[in-house]
Amino acid sequence: MNITLRQLRAFVAVARTGSFTLAAESLYISQSALSGLIKELEQTLGVRVVDRSTRRIHLSDMGRELFPLVEKILSDLDRVLTDVSERKSLKSGFVRVAAPQLMAATVLPEIIAAYNNEHPDISVKLVDSVVESIVSRVFSGEVDFGIGPERDPNSDITAESLFDGRFIAVFPRGHPLSQMREVSWADLAAYPFISLQGQFTERLMLDLREAAVDISFAPTNEVAFMSTALAMVHAGLGVTACIIYASSLIELYQLEMRPLVMPVIHRRFFTFTQNNRSLTPAAESFKSFVRGYLCDHSE
Repeated sequence: MNITLRQLRAFVAVARTGSFTLAAESLYISQSALSGLIKELEQTLGVRVVDRSTRRIHLSDMGRELFPLVEKILSDLDRVLTDVSERKSLKSGFVRVAAPQLMAATVLPEIIAAYNNEHPDISVKLVDSVVESIVSRVFSGEVDFGIGPERDPNSDITAESLFDGRFIAVFPRGHPLSQMREVSWADLAAYPFISLQGQFTERLMLDLREAAVDISFAPTNEVAFMSTALAMVHAGLGVTACIIYASSLIELYQLEMRPLVMPVIHRRFFTFTQNNRSLTPAAESFKSFVRGYLCDHSE
């Protein structure tokens, strides 16, 4: 049956008002157009849904059975269309983003707060993660997109460059390194080094070899989160290296930091999304906002 929404809306309007005149006015169409829609509906169904007389109209037995069903269908449809419209116009929505625990504890909360000021009806859920789990969370659909340092290529994941972050040396106040304006990797390697688990140390060694710097890092401790490493540095258990965006947390731990040189090493960060899966308007909006915010606040 080729029943149209206009026919169903005309039927519901007549059923609600009990009048062709009032029903036509509520739909902003002429009475003859309304009558035509009802006739088309009845011809398609093969049954009469409205009984007409010279004085009044009323629903047929079949019309009375159909009315609550059709009314609910149209109500559900209108609710869905309203929801789609609100999401498209960013009047509502929900975003889930995975990020490294250090980024989740420093720069991302202020980005979310700034975004909420512009889009108060969009809810952003931040999932703090170890770096190695970010891409897997994106792939599983647990989050809409992820943010993190460069990972090995994955044919199911699209990586878009977001920003470059420079490594800095981090050490306790009063440490011998505090006498230097810049710290070389060789200087840093002379002290107990607290590293992150996973590919952190491996990638550092690769960067140093590519720069023809012969240094061997043998971490005294390897931890899951940089916040743990910073706490251990604060306790005097060693030194570490991290990306400069963590400066606010470094200051909170009352630590000192210096630019790392010889060589200067950057870590490129990306947004990760799942191939063949479109982001919601809210997720696309937040992803663009993150990029713009980082660009505006880059040093």
